[in-house]
Amino acid sequence: MKQVDAVILANGEYPVAPLPLSLLEEAPYVACCDGGADAYIAHGYIPDIIIGDGDSLSEENRKRFAGLIHYNPDQETNDQTKAVQYLMSQGKRRIAILGATGKREDHTIGNISLLMEYARMGAEVRMYTDYGVFIPCKDTCTFPCQPGKQVSIFNFTARALKSKGLRYPIYDFTSWWQGTLNECTAPTFTIEAEGEYLLFITW
Repeated sequence: MKQVDAVILANGEYPVAPLPLSLLEEAPYVACCDGGADAYIAHGYIPDIIIGDGDSLSEENRKRFAGLIHYNPDQETNDQTKAVQYLMSQGKRRIAILGATGKREDHTIGNISLLMEYARMGAEVRMYTDYGVFIPCKDTCTFPCQPGKQVSIFNFTARALKSKGLRYPIYDFTSWWQGTLNECTAPTFTIEAEGEYLLFITW
């Protein structure tokens, strides 16, 4: 996405790579997930809103920024999802998610897998890490890419999977590992498919 409506900063590892940091610095609106606000504030920033159940936000910042906190005690979903739901209720659909990986591997897997749910909700969402970007996709899509960049494809509901511009042929993967570690060979690549899949493209 060349332009985003908002950035969500989750409570994983704070980004250090140039691209996710630039997204965070230039964001028109920053929603922090609970403890993610502690890190954001420690780096000298003030979030536009803090979203979650308050379980990981420091007591100091809970008091200092009480007016920015949007409490959502729902235990049936996580703070990242609460942030996406809130932003979409405010008309913000183009969303970049940062800080959603690291620290807890179970949280990382959960956060990544939820991207497909957000796409089904109508969000145009990307998850940026220090190593690349996750993009939820449906049906045939084409992406710009530099030759040599690594590309992984995780199948959710897609069938008739084919590709153009990737080194290795793809097929209807039944396990997530099967689509990993492909490589872009052209300025663009295309995934032909019927259904949903998740891409990861390295920087």
